[in-house]
Amino acid sequence: MLSVNTFRLLAVLGAFLVPSVNATPFQFDEKTYRHDVETLASDEFEGRGPLSKGETLTVEYLEKAYKAIGLKPGFGDSYRQAVPMAKITADQTMQLTIADVVLKNGPDFTARTEQIQPQVSLDNSDVVFVGYGINAPEYQWNDYANVDVTGKTVIVLVNDPGFATQDPNVFKGNAMTYYGRWTYKYEEAARQGAKAVFIVHETAPAAYGWNVVENSNTNTKYTLVDNHKNQSHIGVMGWVSHPSAQKIFSAAGLDYDTLKLSAAKPGFKAIPLKLNANLTLKNQIELATSYNVAGILPGSSQADEWLVMHAHWDHLGKTIEDGKTVILNGAVDNASGVAGVLQLARHFTDQASAPKRSILFSTFTAEETGLIGAQYFAENPPVPTKQLVSFLNIDGMNVGNGVDYILRYGQGVSELENYLDAAAKAQGRVVKADPRPQNGLMFRSDHFALAQQGVPGLLFMSLGDTDPDYIAHKYHQGADDYDASWHLGGVKQDLTLISDIIEKLANNNDWPKWLEESDFKKRRAQDGK
Repeated sequence: MLSVNTFRLLAVLGAFLVPSVNATPFQFDEKTYRHDVETLASDEFEGRGPLSKGETLTVEYLEKAYKAIGLKPGFGDSYRQAVPMAKITADQTMQLTIADVVLKNGPDFTARTEQIQPQVSLDNSDVVFVGYGINAPEYQWNDYANVDVTGKTVIVLVNDPGFATQDPNVFKGNAMTYYGRWTYKYEEAARQGAKAVFIVHETAPAAYGWNVVENSNTNTKYTLVDNHKNQSHIGVMGWVSHPSAQKIFSAAGLDYDTLKLSAAKPGFKAIPLKLNANLTLKNQIELATSYNVAGILPGSSQADEWLVMHAHWDHLGKTIEDGKTVILNGAVDNASGVAGVLQLARHFTDQASAPKRSILFSTFTAEETGLIGAQYFAENPPVPTKQLVSFLNIDGMNVGNGVDYILRYGQGVSELENYLDAAAKAQGRVVKADPRPQNGLMFRSDHFALAQQGVPGLLFMSLGDTDPDYIAHKYHQGADDYDASWHLGGVKQDLTLISDIIEKLANNNDWPKWLEESDFKKRRAQDGK
């Protein structure tokens, strides 16, 4: 007798045998693709910062494109979904003082807040080192055990103990869990009642250099706003450089690097540094509306079942480097992905007949500030989440030559991996495991916000994989510009693969399942899927 799992596997495999309604092969329009990327990543669009002139131009461009392609409005009678946000700009002349250690904003530390108030201050705030800042019962780990950090400043390490030990029996070993993400560190510290968090930056466990931290946190930031003006959020969201951390611990008569090793061992206990932190964080706050933009290709016979094809449209706008204004154009991250979504939308609307299921082609705001547009969409979807089959997400394409593999982020996560396997095989490619699982890319792009609502997704990302110079010298920096010399063989290759996956999902009855036990799986079960 066949097992339940065998029947399920046969059903999934059968999804690939469904006759294709849209048989026309994907045709890559290189000229149009280049035009889209070059326009979106031009200086005129000013780095596509939310709530800026760059947003106005970007949203208008996308809305016009969706209309020209022939997509219907994705949000009722509108292509736009209003995302109420706060635009918070901190006074960059601030300094952080801990004991007699004086740190300069930018080179030594960064600090910001999501609380809607003009000033947040640390006044002789007690400083406590709480290791990795993790409370994870399923891993029998609690760095906050037997310590009260209410109103205090905590210093935490980036990533999680699995990466530090490289022990597969500790968390997930080299592969980052959500407990290693900076977003989690801030969330947990807030739950513990802390006033401020400073994450110690080190390049290997963070997966990027200090320049990325500085560029990402010293300009204008954005946040959703709750009914209590985000007072439940941590007061100060900060980072300190590795040399700065060493100075702070030395001022306490302690050795940072020694304590870092002990923090990766079970049973670590938080250590009060017997130092006080002082900081005045002054903010200019503007309440405004940003926009997610989406168009839909209605399905023919299963129109109430939606597949989402997505890329975030935003980047980091402008910053100051060496006293000069620099536009962070984000050509690869993520104008390349937005142009890819437009290519796929053109392909599917050009078919002789519509797919069975509806396809939403979406582009969200404020991914770079913490998946804000995606979070708002996930919590306010145009249809209930039980009608969303899956969420496919492009975040940075391979603008170079094609390769003989496709990256898979996560393993044994959902049945969408079967679709990736089949599409890669059809191209004569292999599926290659994420070479940098320690970077936690599963948690760093818009699909994660939908996963938290139970919708399974796939991430298509090539940031730094085919261009070893990208992370060090282009990622979140002024050098991420459009280049007419890009070969684009990788873009054509990957869009062809993605179109194959979309075609199958849009024309069968499959509802890909979560495989591993997780909050995602539990949430999907609430939707009866």
